Amino acid sequence: MTVALAHPNIALVKYWGKQDKPGNIPATPNLSITLSELVTRTEVEEHDSDELWLNGEPSNDAKVMRFLAALRNRYPIGYLKITSSNNFPTGAGLASSASGFAALMTAINSHARLGLNAEIMSEWARQGSASAARSMFAGYVALVPPLWRAQAFAPASHWPLQVVVAVTSHAAKAVSSTRGMELSRRTSPFYGSWLRAGGDDFAAASDAINNRDFAALAEVAELSCLKMHSVMLTTRPTLAYWNQATVAAMQTVRDLRSQGCGVFFTIDAGPQVKAVCLPEDAERVAAALAGIDGVQQILRCGLGEAAHVVDDHAVDA
Repeated sequence: MTVALAHPNIALVKYWGKQDKPGNIPATPNLSITLSELVTRTEVEEHDSDELWLNGEPSNDAKVMRFLAALRNRYPIGYLKITSSNNFPTGAGLASSASGFAALMTAINSHARLGLNAEIMSEWARQGSASAARSMFAGYVALVPPLWRAQAFAPASHWPLQVVVAVTSHAAKAVSSTRGMELSRRTSPFYGSWLRAGGDDFAAASDAINNRDFAALAEVAELSCLKMHSVMLTTRPTLAYWNQATVAAMQTVRDLRSQGCGVFFTIDAGPQVKAVCLPEDAERVAAALAGIDGVQQILRCGLGEAAHVVDDHAVDA
């Protein structure tokens, strides 16, 4: 039996769309931060057939089965019982698939004694969920061509920002990111412009992080978020992931920033608002977001560590 932990990540420069080639490759370069506190715990052990449990319930997740099949085409991996749980809402726009596949890949690598390094594991994790490649690493993480393996961009100690998450719904989203991206690619009139801007946004965010320029990072990260949601909103049928509390939280963040608070928002494919802030402003941000009607929970995070094994009782052959 082997147990691994991984943390979700949030992209400061987003991708929304995949390349038309094998490997589950994002359409544009992207840049993220790995979160502490929020965690996926995944346990794998030998079994007489593949069996998956998620948050205490049996699951028939087709993406996990495809992932296992792809791994077995390359490596000798037997049947597994996989037991995974999250300490945060699942499938609700908080990157549970990213931490889930990162934890699963880390556990299998150790349990089956594959001996893969973090870069190769990130390539495999990406095939389960593209953003899972980034959850293999700590701190600031880039996912870029030509290999599309995640790379450590900067350690958390370089710039220890904090994140306040305003959870506005615990429900799973009605349209998955995978399905939504394909709909956008086929139907949004803004999709081409979105792709063309990706490289410039990545470069601007990279410079801001290198220079620890909060204002510059806030500008590019919020714009990347809003451009992505503009593509979603102009998709047919419309992908509207926000709710009333989402919009109120966005305005609260803008108001706080106009008052001198170091904070900006980003939102993935879901209704949850992630407020990235300077450490000295985190308490003020959390209090303001907690007071919004419709905010159900406040989560506080720093920058998290890489995916790793915490218990390994696998037996060597």
